[in-house]
Amino acid sequence: MDMQIAGKRVLITGGSKGIGQACAHAFAEAGCDVVLASRDAAALEAAAAGIRARHNVNVAIHAADLADAGARQAMHAAFPQIDVLVNNAGAIPGGTVHDISLERWQQAWALKVFGYIHLTQLYLPGMEAKQDGVIVNIIGMAGRAPRADYICGAAGNASLIAFTAALGGKAPDSNVRVVGIAPGATMTERIITLSKSRAKTRWGDESRWEEMLSGLPLGRAGKPEEIADLAVFCASPRGGYLSGTTIEVDAGAQYRG
Repeated sequence: MDMQIAGKRVLITGGSKGIGQACAHAFAEAGCDVVLASRDAAALEAAAAGIRARHNVNVAIHAADLADAGARQAMHAAFPQIDVLVNNAGAIPGGTVHDISLERWQQAWALKVFGYIHLTQLYLPGMEAKQDGVIVNIIGMAGRAPRADYICGAAGNASLIAFTAALGGKAPDSNVRVVGIAPGATMTERIITLSKSRAKTRWGDESRWEEMLSGLPLGRAGKPEEIADLAVFCASPRGGYLSGTTIEVDAGAQYRG
């Protein structure tokens, strides 16, 4: 299917691995030029090389700690003109309210919650001015199905779902759309880290992390490529009547009791 998005420039944060890297490949396959941002310059170089080897598109990289407001401003100055912003960078830790210090809580939200909000503040005016653009927020199912052993992430994700809804209701006045995606368990390094944290909280033994993934619908975790394909659809004219909503991608796990 032609997604009718070829030639667009897409900025993807957290683009060196996991869902972010999968998004980069999916947008490149659809004919988009991509800008990948993350902390790890070497990982970015490797990801960019992989995309260039498979797709005939322009690939740029930007290594920065996007938990820092100044770094976000610098990235906007380096890449001021984009058509699609994919907010994806984030690493909120697992744990209960007793496990996570206020300092750690603030550090985590600096990247994912305030990072998403600030990058939107930086890029939205340009989209509004040209009357065209899409912001896709990769959020997480914890915002819909909060759990005590991932309380920091649940609260942050819930905030971003509300942010997406509020902004996505207004942005179409300027022909801009804002859409959220809430992945459930997705097979990335991140899900292994979180599963280890939850296993330690439940049993005091992080080596039992695989047990945290047992009983998933369809007998498996989601694939990063499934989230990436949805992100392309949401950003494309094929998904052109989507704004404000956050699409849940958990194969019905939240309804299994």
